[in-house]
Amino acid sequence: MKITADLFEAYIKCSTKCWLLSQGEVGLGNAYADWYHAQNASYRSTEVKRLQDDVDQNKCVIGPPAPMDLAAQKWRVAVDMLAQSQSLESCIHSVERLQFEDTGKTDQFIPIYFVYSNKITQDDKLRLAFDAAILSEILGSEISFGKIIHGEHHITTKIDISTLRDKVKGQLQGVAALLSNTSPPDLILKRYCSECAFQLNCRNRALEIDDLSLLTMMTGTERKQHRSKGIFTVNQLSYTFRPRRTPKRAKSPTSKHYAALQALAIRENTVFIHGSPIFTESKTHIYLDIEGLPDRGSYYLIGALIVSSGYEKMYSFWANTESEEPAIWAEFIKNISAMTDYTIFHYGDYEKLALKKMKLLLPTILHHKIDDILNHSVNVLSLVYLHFYFPSYSNGLKNIASLLGFKWSNPGVSGLSTIIWRTCWNQSVSTGYGWTHLPTKCEPTNRFLND
Repeated sequence: MKITADLFEAYIKCSTKCWLLSQGEVGLGNAYADWYHAQNASYRSTEVKRLQDDVDQNKCVIGPPAPMDLAAQKWRVAVDMLAQSQSLESCIHSVERLQFEDTGKTDQFIPIYFVYSNKITQDDKLRLAFDAAILSEILGSEISFGKIIHGEHHITTKIDISTLRDKVKGQLQGVAALLSNTSPPDLILKRYCSECAFQLNCRNRALEIDDLSLLTMMTGTERKQHRSKGIFTVNQLSYTFRPRRTPKRAKSPTSKHYAALQALAIRENTVFIHGSPIFTESKTHIYLDIEGLPDRGSYYLIGALIVSSGYEKMYSFWANTESEEPAIWAEFIKNISAMTDYTIFHYGDYEKLALKKMKLLLPTILHHKIDDILNHSVNVLSLVYLHFYFPSYSNGLKNIASLLGFKWSNPGVSGLSTIIWRTCWNQSVSTGYGWTHLPTKCEPTNRFLND
Protein backbone atom coordinates (compact mmCIF):
# COMPACT_ATOMS: atom_id res chain seq x y z
CA MET A 1 0.00 0.00 0.00
CA LYS A 2 1.28 3.45 -0.91
CA ILE A 3 1.62 5.95 1.89
CA THR A 4 -0.73 8.77 0.99
CA ALA A 5 -0.71 12.30 2.36
CA ASP A 6 -3.87 11.55 4.35
CA LEU A 7 -2.26 8.52 6.01
CA PHE A 8 0.92 10.43 6.79
CA GLU A 9 -0.97 13.40 8.21
CA ALA A 10 -3.09 11.07 10.33
CA TYR A 11 -0.05 9.19 11.64
CA ILE A 12 1.77 12.26 12.93
CA LYS A 13 -1.33 13.05 14.98
CA CYS A 14 -2.42 9.55 16.00
CA SER A 15 -1.35 6.06 14.89
CA THR A 16 -4.84 4.70 15.58
CA LYS A 17 -6.38 7.23 13.20
CA CYS A 18 -3.87 6.22 10.53
CA TRP A 19 -4.75 2.57 11.00
CA LEU A 20 -8.50 3.20 10.83
CA LEU A 21 -8.10 5.19 7.59
CA SER A 22 -5.96 2.47 6.06
CA GLN A 23 -8.72 -0.05 6.83
CA GLY A 24 -11.37 2.10 5.18
CA GLU A 25 -13.13 2.87 8.46
CA VAL A 26 -15.48 5.87 8.60
CA GLY A 27 -15.56 8.23 11.58
CA LEU A 28 -18.77 8.61 13.54
CA GLY A 29 -18.45 12.37 13.13
CA ASN A 30 -17.00 15.41 14.82
CA ALA A 31 -18.47 18.86 14.23
CA TYR A 32 -15.17 20.67 14.69
CA ALA A 33 -13.25 18.24 12.44
CA ASP A 34 -15.85 18.63 9.68
CA TRP A 35 -15.86 22.40 10.02
CA TYR A 36 -12.08 22.75 10.02
CA HIS A 37 -11.76 20.46 7.01
CA ALA A 38 -14.31 22.60 5.15
CA GLN A 39 -12.47 25.81 6.11
CA ASN A 40 -9.16 24.39 4.89
CA ALA A 41 -10.71 23.23 1.60
CA SER A 42 -12.30 26.63 1.00
CA TYR A 43 -9.08 28.43 1.89
CA ARG A 44 -7.06 26.21 -0.42
CA SER A 45 -9.47 26.86 -3.31
CA THR A 46 -9.26 30.62 -2.76
CA GLU A 47 -5.47 30.65 -2.53
CA VAL A 48 -5.06 28.48 -5.62
CA LYS A 49 -7.17 30.93 -7.61
CA ARG A 50 -5.13 33.82 -6.22
CA LEU A 51 -1.92 32.16 -7.41
CA GLN A 52 -3.42 31.51 -10.83
CA ASP A 53 -4.43 35.15 -11.16
CA ASP A 54 -0.85 36.23 -10.44
CA VAL A 55 0.67 34.05 -13.16
CA ASP A 56 0.37 34.19 -16.95
CA GLN A 57 -2.18 31.67 -18.21
CA ASN A 58 0.37 29.86 -20.37
CA LYS A 59 2.74 29.41 -17.41
CA CYS A 60 0.24 27.93 -14.97
CA VAL A 61 -0.58 24.22 -15.05
CA ILE A 62 -3.67 22.76 -13.40
CA GLY A 63 -2.90 19.22 -12.33
CA PRO A 64 0.45 17.50 -12.76
CA PRO A 65 2.74 18.24 -15.70
CA ALA A 66 3.65 15.15 -17.70
CA PRO A 67 5.66 13.00 -15.26
CA MET A 68 8.51 12.30 -17.68
CA ASP A 69 8.80 15.98 -18.57
CA LEU A 70 8.36 17.52 -15.14
CA ALA A 71 11.67 19.35 -15.27
CA ALA A 72 11.70 19.93 -19.02
CA GLN A 73 8.45 21.81 -19.47
CA LYS A 74 8.50 25.58 -19.21
CA TRP A 75 5.92 26.24 -16.55
CA ARG A 76 6.05 28.49 -13.51
CA VAL A 77 3.24 27.28 -11.23
CA ALA A 78 1.42 23.96 -11.02
CA VAL A 79 -1.69 23.64 -8.85
CA ASP A 80 -3.48 20.54 -7.53
CA MET A 81 -0.55 18.43 -8.63
CA LEU A 82 -1.06 14.70 -8.13
CA ALA A 83 2.44 13.48 -7.35
CA GLN A 84 3.26 9.78 -7.12
CA SER A 85 6.52 8.03 -6.44
CA GLN A 86 7.14 4.32 -5.94
CA SER A 87 5.90 4.37 -2.34
CA LEU A 88 4.31 7.81 -1.75
CA GLU A 89 1.35 9.75 -3.08
CA SER A 90 0.02 13.27 -2.51
CA CYS A 91 -2.06 15.91 -4.20
CA ILE A 92 0.34 18.80 -3.71
CA HIS A 93 -1.52 22.08 -3.29
CA SER A 94 0.90 23.94 -5.54
CA VAL A 95 4.44 23.80 -6.88
CA GLU A 96 6.38 26.90 -7.83
CA ARG A 97 9.24 26.66 -10.30
CA LEU A 98 12.17 29.05 -10.16
CA GLN A 99 14.03 29.17 -13.47
CA PHE A 100 17.65 30.25 -13.88
CA GLU A 101 18.11 30.18 -17.65
CA ASP A 102 20.72 32.95 -17.78
CA THR A 103 22.91 31.70 -14.93
CA GLY A 104 23.07 28.03 -15.83
CA LYS A 105 21.73 26.98 -12.43
CA THR A 106 19.34 24.07 -12.11
CA ASP A 107 15.70 25.08 -11.74
CA GLN A 108 14.30 24.90 -8.21
CA PHE A 109 10.93 23.34 -7.42
CA ILE A 110 9.17 24.68 -4.33
CA PRO A 111 6.17 22.85 -2.85
CA ILE A 112 3.49 25.13 -1.41
CA TYR A 113 1.02 24.11 1.28
CA PHE A 114 -2.05 26.14 2.27
CA VAL A 115 -3.25 26.31 5.88
CA TYR A 116 -6.44 28.05 6.97
CA SER A 117 -5.20 28.88 10.47
CA ASN A 118 -3.32 32.08 11.29
CA LYS A 119 -0.70 30.01 13.10
CA ILE A 120 1.19 27.11 11.59
CA THR A 121 2.17 24.05 13.61
CA GLN A 122 4.98 21.51 13.49
CA ASP A 123 2.51 19.08 11.91
CA ASP A 124 1.89 21.57 9.08
CA LYS A 125 5.64 21.77 8.44
CA LEU A 126 5.95 17.98 8.40
CA ARG A 127 3.05 17.75 5.95
CA LEU A 128 4.88 20.16 3.63
CA ALA A 129 8.08 18.16 4.04
CA PHE A 130 6.15 15.02 3.01
CA ASP A 131 5.25 16.70 -0.29
CA ALA A 132 8.89 17.71 -0.69
CA ALA A 133 9.96 14.09 -0.18
CA ILE A 134 7.74 12.97 -3.06
CA LEU A 135 9.06 15.71 -5.35
CA SER A 136 12.60 14.75 -4.42
CA GLU A 137 11.97 11.14 -5.47
CA ILE A 138 10.38 12.19 -8.77
CA LEU A 139 13.08 14.71 -9.68
CA GLY A 140 16.00 12.75 -8.32
CA SER A 141 17.28 15.77 -6.38
CA GLU A 142 16.68 17.14 -2.90
CA ILE A 143 14.13 19.90 -2.34
CA SER A 144 15.82 22.50 -0.14
CA PHE A 145 12.82 24.52 1.01
CA GLY A 146 9.07 24.96 0.71
CA LYS A 147 6.41 27.53 1.53
CA ILE A 148 3.33 27.56 3.73
CA ILE A 149 0.73 30.21 2.91
CA HIS A 150 -1.62 30.65 5.84
CA GLY A 151 -4.16 32.84 7.57
CA GLU A 152 -6.47 35.63 6.58
CA HIS A 153 -3.57 37.88 5.56
CA HIS A 154 -2.07 35.28 3.17
CA ILE A 155 1.22 35.20 5.06
CA THR A 156 3.96 33.21 3.32
CA THR A 157 6.38 31.38 5.59
CA LYS A 158 9.52 29.83 4.13
CA ILE A 159 10.29 26.40 5.61
CA ASP A 160 13.74 24.81 5.60
CA ILE A 161 13.05 21.24 4.47
CA SER A 162 16.53 19.95 5.35
CA THR A 163 15.82 20.30 9.08
CA LEU A 164 12.71 18.13 8.74
CA ARG A 165 14.04 15.44 6.40
CA ASP A 166 15.17 12.98 9.08
CA LYS A 167 11.94 13.48 11.04
CA VAL A 168 9.82 12.73 7.96
CA LYS A 169 11.93 9.67 7.18
CA GLY A 170 11.35 8.35 10.68
CA GLN A 171 7.61 8.99 10.45
CA LEU A 172 7.42 7.22 7.08
CA GLN A 173 9.15 4.20 8.57
CA GLY A 174 6.60 4.25 11.37
CA VAL A 175 3.68 4.38 8.91
CA ALA A 176 5.15 1.54 6.85
CA ALA A 177 5.57 -0.62 9.95
CA LEU A 178 2.03 0.17 11.09
CA LEU A 179 0.48 -0.73 7.73
CA SER A 180 2.45 -3.98 7.53
CA ASN A 181 0.87 -5.23 10.77
CA THR A 182 -2.32 -7.26 10.74
CA SER A 183 -3.49 -5.90 14.10
CA PRO A 184 -4.21 -2.31 15.15
CA PRO A 185 -1.90 -0.33 17.45
CA ASP A 186 -2.65 0.05 21.15
CA LEU A 187 -5.60 2.37 21.61
CA ILE A 188 -4.57 5.60 23.33
CA LEU A 189 -6.99 8.48 23.88
CA LYS A 190 -5.26 11.85 23.74
CA ARG A 191 -5.96 15.56 23.61
CA TYR A 192 -6.16 15.48 19.81
CA CYS A 193 -9.26 13.24 20.04
CA SER A 194 -11.50 16.27 20.48
CA GLU A 195 -10.55 17.39 16.94
CA CYS A 196 -10.82 13.99 15.26
CA ALA A 197 -13.65 12.44 13.24
CA PHE A 198 -12.91 9.11 14.94
CA GLN A 199 -13.36 10.53 18.45
CA LEU A 200 -16.54 8.56 19.18
CA ASN A 201 -15.19 5.39 17.55
CA CYS A 202 -12.15 5.34 19.81
CA ARG A 203 -13.94 6.45 22.95
CA ASN A 204 -16.61 3.78 22.59
CA ARG A 205 -13.89 1.18 22.13
CA ALA A 206 -11.95 2.51 25.16
CA LEU A 207 -15.09 2.34 27.31
CA GLU A 208 -15.74 -1.18 26.10
CA ILE A 209 -12.33 -2.41 27.24
CA ASP A 210 -12.08 0.02 30.20
CA ASP A 211 -8.75 1.27 28.86
CA LEU A 212 -6.34 3.22 31.09
CA SER A 213 -6.13 6.06 28.57
CA LEU A 214 -9.67 7.04 29.60
CA LEU A 215 -7.97 8.69 32.58
CA THR A 216 -6.90 11.92 30.90
CA MET A 217 -4.75 12.96 33.87
CA MET A 218 -2.49 9.91 33.51
CA THR A 219 0.74 10.46 31.58
CA GLY A 220 1.98 8.12 28.88
CA THR A 221 4.91 7.09 31.06
CA GLU A 222 2.58 6.14 33.93
CA ARG A 223 0.39 4.16 31.56
CA LYS A 224 3.37 2.18 30.26
CA GLN A 225 4.54 1.47 33.80
CA HIS A 226 1.14 0.11 34.80
CA ARG A 227 0.85 -2.01 31.67
CA SER A 228 4.30 -3.50 32.31
CA LYS A 229 2.86 -4.71 35.64
CA GLY A 230 -0.18 -6.30 33.99
CA ILE A 231 -2.59 -3.45 34.80
CA PHE A 232 -4.57 -2.60 31.66
CA THR A 233 -7.97 -1.35 32.87
CA VAL A 234 -9.25 1.42 35.09
CA ASN A 235 -10.98 -1.14 37.28
CA GLN A 236 -7.74 -3.06 37.81
CA LEU A 237 -5.93 0.16 38.68
CA SER A 238 -8.54 1.05 41.30
CA TYR A 239 -7.48 -1.90 43.47
CA THR A 240 -3.87 -0.72 43.64
CA PHE A 241 -4.44 2.44 45.66
CA ARG A 242 -3.03 2.30 49.16
CA PRO A 243 -3.31 5.32 51.46
CA ARG A 244 0.04 6.13 52.96
CA ARG A 245 1.04 8.21 55.93
CA THR A 246 2.54 11.53 54.86
CA PRO A 247 6.10 12.06 56.17
CA LYS A 248 6.24 14.81 58.80
CA ARG A 249 9.03 16.60 56.96
CA ALA A 250 7.37 16.50 53.57
CA LYS A 251 7.51 20.00 52.05
CA SER A 252 4.63 19.39 49.64
CA PRO A 253 2.55 16.38 50.77
CA THR A 254 0.01 16.75 47.95
CA SER A 255 2.19 17.67 44.99
CA LYS A 256 1.02 14.90 42.64
CA HIS A 257 -2.13 13.36 41.26
CA TYR A 258 -2.84 9.73 42.13
CA ALA A 259 -4.37 7.95 39.14
CA ALA A 260 -5.22 4.91 41.28
CA LEU A 261 -7.30 7.09 43.61
CA GLN A 262 -9.07 8.57 40.57
CA ALA A 263 -9.87 5.03 39.42
CA LEU A 264 -11.15 4.17 42.89
CA ALA A 265 -13.45 7.23 42.84
CA ILE A 266 -14.92 6.00 39.55
CA ARG A 267 -15.37 2.43 40.80
CA GLU A 268 -17.09 3.49 44.01
CA ASN A 269 -18.84 6.53 42.50
CA THR A 270 -17.50 8.61 45.36
CA VAL A 271 -15.69 11.94 45.69
CA PHE A 272 -12.39 11.66 47.56
CA ILE A 273 -10.45 14.59 49.01
CA HIS A 274 -6.71 14.29 49.47
CA GLY A 275 -5.01 16.90 51.63
CA SER A 276 -6.29 20.41 52.23
CA PRO A 277 -6.47 22.98 49.43
CA ILE A 278 -5.19 26.37 50.52
CA PHE A 279 -6.00 29.77 49.05
CA THR A 280 -6.41 33.24 50.45
CA GLU A 281 -9.83 34.04 51.89
CA SER A 282 -11.58 37.21 50.77
CA LYS A 283 -14.91 38.97 51.08
CA THR A 284 -15.56 39.04 47.35
CA HIS A 285 -15.37 36.07 45.00
CA ILE A 286 -15.18 36.64 41.24
CA TYR A 287 -15.75 33.73 38.85
CA LEU A 288 -14.08 34.49 35.53
CA ASP A 289 -14.46 32.94 32.09
CA ILE A 290 -12.91 34.22 28.84
CA GLU A 291 -13.54 33.13 25.25
CA GLY A 292 -11.22 33.75 22.34
CA LEU A 293 -9.73 32.50 19.07
CA PRO A 294 -6.36 30.88 19.82
CA ASP A 295 -4.87 31.26 16.33
CA ARG A 296 -5.64 34.98 16.24
CA GLY A 297 -4.76 35.99 19.80
CA SER A 298 -8.28 37.41 19.98
CA TYR A 299 -10.29 37.57 23.23
CA TYR A 300 -13.76 38.79 22.46
CA LEU A 301 -15.89 37.78 25.46
CA ILE A 302 -15.28 38.20 29.20
CA GLY A 303 -17.77 36.87 31.70
CA ALA A 304 -17.44 37.67 35.40
CA LEU A 305 -19.82 36.63 38.18
CA ILE A 306 -19.18 38.71 41.31
CA VAL A 307 -20.39 37.33 44.65
CA SER A 308 -20.04 39.50 47.75
CA SER A 309 -21.95 39.39 51.05
CA GLY A 310 -24.71 37.28 49.52
CA TYR A 311 -25.08 39.64 46.56
CA GLU A 312 -24.48 38.44 43.00
CA LYS A 313 -23.91 40.46 39.85
CA MET A 314 -23.08 39.18 36.38
CA TYR A 315 -20.87 41.19 34.01
CA SER A 316 -20.53 40.36 30.32
CA PHE A 317 -18.09 42.22 28.07
CA TRP A 318 -18.52 41.51 24.36
CA ALA A 319 -16.54 42.81 21.36
CA ASN A 320 -18.17 42.72 17.94
CA THR A 321 -14.78 43.09 16.25
CA GLU A 322 -11.13 42.82 17.24
CA SER A 323 -10.82 46.60 17.22
CA GLU A 324 -13.34 46.73 20.11
CA GLU A 325 -11.42 44.27 22.28
CA PRO A 326 -9.09 46.77 24.03
CA ALA A 327 -12.15 48.76 25.11
CA ILE A 328 -13.92 45.79 26.74
CA TRP A 329 -10.71 44.81 28.50
CA ALA A 330 -10.22 48.31 29.82
CA GLU A 331 -13.82 48.29 31.10
CA PHE A 332 -13.33 44.89 32.73
CA ILE A 333 -10.13 46.02 34.44
CA LYS A 334 -11.82 49.19 35.62
CA ASN A 335 -14.63 47.23 37.30
CA ILE A 336 -12.31 44.74 38.98
CA SER A 337 -9.80 47.36 40.11
CA ALA A 338 -12.54 49.18 42.01
CA MET A 339 -12.52 46.29 44.49
CA THR A 340 -10.01 45.69 47.25
CA ASP A 341 -10.56 42.40 49.07
CA TYR A 342 -11.30 39.90 46.30
CA THR A 343 -10.24 36.57 44.79
CA ILE A 344 -10.69 35.63 41.13
CA PHE A 345 -11.43 31.98 40.36
CA HIS A 346 -10.90 30.57 36.88
CA TYR A 347 -10.82 26.99 35.58
CA GLY A 348 -7.52 26.31 33.80
CA ASP A 349 -4.69 28.59 32.68
CA TYR A 350 -6.50 30.10 29.69
CA GLU A 351 -7.77 33.16 31.56
CA LYS A 352 -4.38 33.94 33.09
CA LEU A 353 -2.66 33.62 29.71
CA ALA A 354 -5.27 35.90 28.16
CA LEU A 355 -4.61 38.55 30.82
CA LYS A 356 -0.86 38.37 30.21
CA LYS A 357 -1.26 38.65 26.44
CA MET A 358 -3.69 41.56 26.64
CA LYS A 359 -1.31 43.35 28.99
CA LEU A 360 1.06 43.74 26.04
CA LEU A 361 -1.66 45.42 23.97
CA LEU A 362 -3.12 47.76 26.57
CA PRO A 363 -1.74 51.15 27.72
CA THR A 364 1.04 50.95 30.31
CA ILE A 365 -1.15 52.82 32.80
CA LEU A 366 -3.22 49.62 33.12
CA HIS A 367 -0.31 47.22 33.55
CA HIS A 368 -0.09 47.44 37.35
CA LYS A 369 -3.84 46.83 37.59
CA ILE A 370 -3.53 43.70 35.47
CA ASP A 371 -0.67 42.52 37.67
CA ASP A 372 -2.88 43.03 40.71
CA ILE A 373 -5.65 40.97 39.08
CA LEU A 374 -3.16 38.19 38.30
CA ASN A 375 -1.95 38.21 41.90
CA HIS A 376 -5.53 37.71 43.10
CA SER A 377 -6.24 34.86 40.66
CA VAL A 378 -6.65 31.19 41.60
CA ASN A 379 -6.68 28.35 39.08
CA VAL A 380 -9.41 26.07 40.41
CA LEU A 381 -8.33 23.25 38.10
CA SER A 382 -4.94 23.02 39.83
CA LEU A 383 -6.71 22.61 43.17
CA VAL A 384 -9.02 19.94 41.79
CA TYR A 385 -6.09 18.11 40.21
CA LEU A 386 -4.17 17.84 43.48
CA HIS A 387 -6.93 17.50 46.06
CA PHE A 388 -10.28 16.41 44.61
CA TYR A 389 -11.00 13.07 42.99
CA PHE A 390 -14.39 13.06 41.30
CA PRO A 391 -15.91 9.88 39.81
CA SER A 392 -15.00 11.07 36.33
CA TYR A 393 -12.38 10.13 33.74
CA SER A 394 -11.59 13.80 33.18
CA ASN A 395 -11.36 16.98 35.23
CA GLY A 396 -12.95 18.95 32.41
CA LEU A 397 -15.32 21.64 33.66
CA LYS A 398 -18.33 20.12 31.90
CA ASN A 399 -17.59 16.67 33.36
CA ILE A 400 -17.32 17.95 36.92
CA ALA A 401 -20.28 20.32 36.62
CA SER A 402 -22.47 17.52 35.26
CA LEU A 403 -21.65 15.40 38.31
CA LEU A 404 -22.76 18.31 40.47
CA GLY A 405 -26.11 18.46 38.71
CA PHE A 406 -25.55 21.26 36.19
CA LYS A 407 -26.80 20.89 32.62
CA TRP A 408 -26.02 22.60 29.33
CA SER A 409 -28.77 23.63 26.93
CA ASN A 410 -26.82 21.76 24.24
CA PRO A 411 -24.89 18.82 25.74
CA GLY A 412 -22.93 18.24 22.54
CA VAL A 413 -21.01 21.51 22.52
CA SER A 414 -17.42 22.00 23.66
CA GLY A 415 -14.78 24.69 23.83
CA LEU A 416 -13.98 24.02 20.17
CA SER A 417 -17.59 24.87 19.31
CA THR A 418 -16.97 28.48 20.36
CA ILE A 419 -14.28 28.74 17.68
CA ILE A 420 -16.85 27.82 15.04
CA TRP A 421 -19.41 30.25 16.44
CA ARG A 422 -17.08 33.23 16.65
CA THR A 423 -15.62 32.56 13.20
CA CYS A 424 -19.15 32.53 11.80
CA TRP A 425 -19.82 35.78 13.62
CA ASN A 426 -16.69 37.38 12.18
CA GLN A 427 -17.67 36.24 8.69
CA SER A 428 -21.15 37.69 9.11
CA VAL A 429 -19.71 41.03 10.25
CA SER A 430 -17.14 41.19 7.43
CA THR A 431 -19.73 40.35 4.75
CA GLY A 432 -22.31 42.77 6.14
CA TYR A 433 -24.89 40.07 6.86
CA GLY A 434 -26.64 39.84 10.19
CA TRP A 435 -26.44 36.92 12.56
CA THR A 436 -29.65 35.39 11.19
CA HIS A 437 -28.12 35.30 7.68
CA LEU A 438 -25.24 33.03 8.62
CA PRO A 439 -24.64 29.90 6.52
CA THR A 440 -26.73 26.83 7.31
CA LYS A 441 -23.81 25.05 8.99
CA CYS A 442 -23.79 27.74 11.69
CA GLU A 443 -27.53 27.75 12.38
CA PRO A 444 -27.35 25.27 15.32
CA THR A 445 -24.91 27.64 16.98
CA ASN A 446 -27.31 30.53 16.40
CA ARG A 447 -30.14 28.68 18.11
CA PHE A 448 -28.00 27.71 21.05
CA LEU A 449 -26.75 31.23 21.68
CA ASN A 450 -30.26 32.56 21.60
CA ASP A 451 -31.51 30.05 24.21
